[in-house]
Amino acid sequence: MNLDQLLTTPIWGDRSLGDLLTLDTMASLVGSLVSALVILFLGMLLAGWANRRITNLARRYQRLDDTLFNFLGSITRYAILAFAVIFILNTFGIRTTSLVAVVGAAGLAVGLALQGTLSNVAAGVMIILFRPIKNGDFVEVGGESGTVKDISLNFTELASLDNVQIIIPNSQVWGNTITNYSVYPTRRAQWTFGVGYGANLKKAEEIILETIKADPRSHAEPAPFIQVTNLGDSSVDFMVRFWCDASEYFGYKADMTRKVKEALDAGGIEIPFPTRTVHHVNDASAPRD
Repeated sequence: MNLDQLLTTPIWGDRSLGDLLTLDTMASLVGSLVSALVILFLGMLLAGWANRRITNLARRYQRLDDTLFNFLGSITRYAILAFAVIFILNTFGIRTTSLVAVVGAAGLAVGLALQGTLSNVAAGVMIILFRPIKNGDFVEVGGESGTVKDISLNFTELASLDNVQIIIPNSQVWGNTITNYSVYPTRRAQWTFGVGYGANLKKAEEIILETIKADPRSHAEPAPFIQVTNLGDSSVDFMVRFWCDASEYFGYKADMTRKVKEALDAGGIEIPFPTRTVHHVNDASAPRD
């Protein structure tokens, strides 16, 4: 192929290389390029502004959920960028209707290949919309427990009690039983205290009740519960239930276990522990080898 044939061969629609090398065509391409850069810049600027405006709404009003508005901000940002790309393609004369059809077909093929990832995305959308958990909640999901740090479209991030990062795919979060310890403001703490069979049960009950009631974290309402619920092998067992603030539950329960033990000791109430007596029989009449 000689130079004349190369210059007259169509390479862009009905245009040949010679047509594209003219000043008018070059000026048109430069103008389209400048327009595309301007559209891209304005699109990124608008997308960032819209994202910030939406996410700041949740920070401004405490009743609004941070997770939901972060998700809405991200969706808005990507939607604006998608429209900016469509405008840029139109600037260069590319028919976006045909492109959308091609992208849709490719998206179907990619979707079939990435079913697991898409299920995580779908579950992430459900979690964000229905909000069974949110950032800051202490939860247990699929045998893992921790404080929710982030909920993205693909995974949920927890921080365990010893501050270890736990990443759980959203499909496993949405498809499992979720135990959320942070939804309700109060929790009921429960203990079982055993005293000896020879102990004064009324005195033991009074000591247990007064010890726990004296702690400022104990709620008077709902009313506390204490009853003998079991006659064990070596102890009479009291079941005790008190209400407290959910945020104080773990420390409160541990502190009361120790304080009740010390109060029973000070009151002369025996707290038994299992013992075993072994009888050794030495039969002198037994035959010997």
